[in-house]
Amino acid sequence: MLNTALGMIVIILAINIVYVTLFTIRMIFTLKGQRYFAALTSIVEVIIYIIGLGLVLDNLNRVENLIAYAIGYAIGVLVGMKIEEKLALGYITVNVITKEYEPDIPNVLRDKGYGVTNWVAYGREGERMMMEILTSRKSEKSLYKTIKDLDPKAFIISHEPKTFFGGFWLKGIRR
Repeated sequence: MLNTALGMIVIILAINIVYVTLFTIRMIFTLKGQRYFAALTSIVEVIIYIIGLGLVLDNLNRVENLIAYAIGYAIGVLVGMKIEEKLALGYITVNVITKEYEPDIPNVLRDKGYGVTNWVAYGREGERMMMEILTSRKSEKSLYKTIKDLDPKAFIISHEPKTFFGGFWLKGIRR
């Protein structure tokens, strides 16, 4: 298959898709503090990278190989991002401001297993409920749906916390 131009394009494309996908996953592992998974992924990543780059450099006179390399890179980014969505490693903190002050909303969320801290807040149009909710990234979409069902006009902001100290959630996180 290496002898045909189409075969070379397919191989370069596939190698770069796999390489960039692994690169993306390694970066996620690194950012999430999973150093051993990141190190193991990097071994495979570098081997694939060297093979793919070698094929392109050995055939620089073929512009279609360069194009296949670039397209493979772009597809690898998309595949890596999709895998990251599925892995959904880590936790998120979601800040919610309800449209109206509804004191039952935090308890409904707690009953569903979310860690909720709430307090009364005051906005332009009066009293609001402010909540800070900690959950796993795997539960993120479910949490958003639950909030929207409870208050369709809620204002929602989320971010990823890096470090945890104290609180009842700490036991669950350490498992």
